[in-house]
Amino acid sequence: MADDFLKNFKIPDYILSPEFKVEKSDESVLVVPECPVLVFVNSKSGGQLGGDLLQTYRTLLNEKQVFDLGENAPDKVLSTIYANLESLKKRGDEFAMKTMEKLRLIVAGGDGTAGWLLGVICDLELSHPPAIATVPLGTGNNLPFAFGWGKKNPGTDQRSVEAFLDQVMKAKEMKIDNWHILMRMRAPKQGSCDPIAPLELPHSLHAFHRVSDTDELNMEGCHTFRGGFWNYFSMGMDAQVSYAFHSERKMNPEKFKNQLVNQKTYAKLGCTQGWFFASLIHPSS
Repeated sequence: MADDFLKNFKIPDYILSPEFKVEKSDESVLVVPECPVLVFVNSKSGGQLGGDLLQTYRTLLNEKQVFDLGENAPDKVLSTIYANLESLKKRGDEFAMKTMEKLRLIVAGGDGTAGWLLGVICDLELSHPPAIATVPLGTGNNLPFAFGWGKKNPGTDQRSVEAFLDQVMKAKEMKIDNWHILMRMRAPKQGSCDPIAPLELPHSLHAFHRVSDTDELNMEGCHTFRGGFWNYFSMGMDAQVSYAFHSERKMNPEKFKNQLVNQKTYAKLGCTQGWFFASLIHPSS
């Protein structure tokens, strides 16, 4: 019974990569899955949960349709797969055409990971953009919660994953607002106002960049920055706390083992960097 259920989600190798070929004798027996999925897991999210979840999905599905975001950039993965689907479609492959129409993505991670995948889908401008189901594997999980996927980190065992797959198959597609933001600041008379780039930005911030001098949005005497977001946008103290949390987790991943500990760490960083605490720790002049 479990094997029959999982057939609803499995994708054959030749759809995932042009390196694989399907024999003519096999084409007639291929049955289009009810809900073909590509799974992207942030293995660093949720403490040890990300790695465990990755392993479970790879055990249950075709391991080639399950990707670790720490090793595979989603834009490259999706570009390759959709280019292959378009090529097969032009050759009259009905299985590929129907798979493209039904394809859904499962993204396991926090709000930043979900925003990253949403940005990739938006940038690729696909002819059939897939719906995205978000597994709440982060600290806040506001985006999954807003769309009914829950807020608590999920189970990683076979039964839990199969239950989530069943939810994905039965889920109703919903729209999400895509917000664009434009920021301008006066150019200094001396020096530069360009930010000092950190060694590695969170992927959810990669969509923000300074426009070129030839861009129509550029205004003389100002530096203009543009970007997009899907869930929420932070500036000032709130953004500082979020980035401090990201940096701390990057340097000391062993300290972020579960959702409750992560939330406590986030709250602690908020207190030590908040305006209400600054006067207590700032040295007197």
